[in-house]
Amino acid sequence: MTDLTDHWTSPPDRMVHGALGRCDLTILLPPFTVDSGGFPANDPARARELALAFGTVEEVLEELEPRGAIEAPPYPAERADLDVVLAGAWGHVLGISDLALADDGNDEPLLYEARKLRERFPDARIFGRVSFDPGDSHTEDLVWLPDGTLFHASGWPGSDPWELTGDPYEVTAALGITEEMLEDADLDLDAEPEEVEWADLVSLALGDADPWALPQPRVSAFRVRHTASYTRRMEELFLPDV
Repeated sequence: MTDLTDHWTSPPDRMVHGALGRCDLTILLPPFTVDSGGFPANDPARARELALAFGTVEEVLEELEPRGAIEAPPYPAERADLDVVLAGAWGHVLGISDLALADDGNDEPLLYEARKLRERFPDARIFGRVSFDPGDSHTEDLVWLPDGTLFHASGWPGSDPWELTGDPYEVTAALGITEEMLEDADLDLDAEPEEVEWADLVSLALGDADPWALPQPRVSAFRVRHTASYTRRMEELFLPDV
């Protein structure tokens, strides 16, 4: 088997630092009316293709046992767990969960990878949610629609500074999200950015197409070699003082 530690400087059993909440990207291809409860079965070959083409991944090394999408992201206890990527292909819905998307505010990997996906899937709606806690929680959330409407938020809940791109009300208007729906989700988009749960806006925008909220659908799991640059970032985030 190909050496799993090509880009790592720490052993596979080293304990991981930090906690993850969400770490997922979802690509919704037209038609956009879909219910995750009625998804077709995951296509492992397309899921593998998605993982291999994802910008964080250099090589797919091994296919692991499939699991429920609700298990994303895979809980990382040791360094070897950081190499596991989950991916699903359910008809015209694609999804990937990758710990390499975690950030501490120095980069915006979710937005960077979404840009690449936008080029590959220009007609898709793209949704992303990432939260990582290396001591204090940092979140990055995104909704990107085919007509170019983009909302992206990156920052530390409860504190400044925040990076915001776009107007969240443009997203809600485009997707038919009403004030009542925002109230039901306890979302006040006029509040200070650090006071808004932006992941809840992404979840609302995804609606019934959210594949990550239920034990079904199933996803494929892969052990991968991440690129050298993403491996270096993950080592800095999850394995400090290496």
